[in-house]
Amino acid sequence: MKAELLFHERIDYDDGSIVEMKIWRVPSPVPSTTHGVKYSLFYGRPGVRDVGYDNERGKGDHRHFKGAETPYVFSTVEQLMNDFWFDVRSLRGGK
Repeated sequence: MKAELLFHERIDYDDGSIVEMKIWRVPSPVPSTTHGVKYSLFYGRPGVRDVGYDNERGKGDHRHFKGAETPYVFSTVEQLMNDFWFDVRSLRGGK
């Protein structure tokens, strides 16, 4: 079984900011994680990541916020999306 894309959405804002979200179901967990979800959530501008949530081989689940990278505890896709949008709204002033 190959990775299955479950969700992909891109939003282009008038101010040049972008949200791009991709979530896949994977047949086996990404190394350093224990769940069957691969994800990449991005908010920023071309060349600038203001907010990012992703899990990559060897790094596991982690969050990027205003230049700092910290571990992220993944529980559910719904919670992941809530956490991501909370961060995006905090930078966009609630927009």
